[in-house]
Amino acid sequence: MDNNGDEKNINIAESGDEDNGQIVTPWEVSAKDGGKIDYDKLIDKFGCQRLDLSLIQRIERITARPAHVFLRRNVFFAHRDLNDVLDAFERGEKFYLYTGRGPSSEALHLGHLVPFMFTKYLQDAFKVPLVIQLTDDEKCMWKNLSVEESIRLARENAKDIIACGFDVSRTFIFTDFNYVGGIFYQNMIRIAKCVTLNKVFGIFGFTNEDHIGKIFFPTTEAAPAFSNSFPHLFGSQDNIRCLIPCAIDQDPYFRMARDVAPRIGYQKPALIESSFFPALQGEAGKMSGSDPNSAIFVTDSAKDIKNKVYKYAFSGGQDSKEKHQKYGANLEVDISIKYLGFFLEDDAELEHIKTEYGAGRMFTGEVKNRLIEVLTELIDRHQRARAAVTEEMVDAFMAVRPLPHMFD
Repeated sequence: MDNNGDEKNINIAESGDEDNGQIVTPWEVSAKDGGKIDYDKLIDKFGCQRLDLSLIQRIERITARPAHVFLRRNVFFAHRDLNDVLDAFERGEKFYLYTGRGPSSEALHLGHLVPFMFTKYLQDAFKVPLVIQLTDDEKCMWKNLSVEESIRLARENAKDIIACGFDVSRTFIFTDFNYVGGIFYQNMIRIAKCVTLNKVFGIFGFTNEDHIGKIFFPTTEAAPAFSNSFPHLFGSQDNIRCLIPCAIDQDPYFRMARDVAPRIGYQKPALIESSFFPALQGEAGKMSGSDPNSAIFVTDSAKDIKNKVYKYAFSGGQDSKEKHQKYGANLEVDISIKYLGFFLEDDAELEHIKTEYGAGRMFTGEVKNRLIEVLTELIDRHQRARAAVTEEMVDAFMAVRPLPHMFD
């Protein structure tokens, strides 16, 4: 296992950064003066590692399939102990995937889809089971939603998650309100006994004004990282490795889990972490479900997508045709280029667009038109898949049942 500062950084609050003013917590992401998030600083501060080309090539070799576009383009860019998981997998040892969603809105936006699209790739490539946690209790506490509304939103969000194409024979989706108890709750208490009030304040930036539910909640998100929390899947086995695909703002939860794991006799969970999907208006933070104009939602119509991209997608193009042809576009700030980097799968086409646009031979309108085509196709495909998800399918994914073929 790595020794890259899990304990060193465990008591550093992520509520702010004295060096550049960026804020990265599980609930807030922003950079100073509208700037970009400094991911190198986050890696150093959080104590994780860069996901380099040799590791990507190793994944390709082990799975015998091309790396996902999110790997090729450094969307997933950092990790903890991924090499250990791959070592164990090559020895014939099993692992499972764990990811989740805090259901605070009726529909997902593109940024919410990213971890699920990547997790589906991992499930298909490694043929391993997956648990998906819907933290309806968290959103009830942070968003001031009623218990009933939080439960309803979780079920609606589950339909969008299922529409990503997960294999029901290898996937268990659960909500905290419905599932927490038994061994899962016992693990929460084991974790809680190892984390002091001072430490949880330091990790998550809580204050004396936060209610006690928030302070205890991190144990709920940590518990799924330990395999015996799911006795219907793994029995009493507490030695099955867990790999967590997530955005890097979720790292504090699992840094806490990794700090606690050896003390309660469990494997440290491994992580593979993504950068943030930027808002239409720029890269200072991530998309917000509370600002409909900052995001493309999976419920948006083709007209909505077109209007949002044309009106709100920040452009790196110059302010006149002559200047643009002379100086070209600033690709580092152009949101259409950023979004195409996520969702345009053809590497050659993406490089062509970047070359032509950067040289001033392609204009902002052309790039936005291509992005609109890509997003419209993606959202249309998702909406058709979502429409086919029945209540019975949701029940099947959420049923507490064994998955006898989950490692086949």
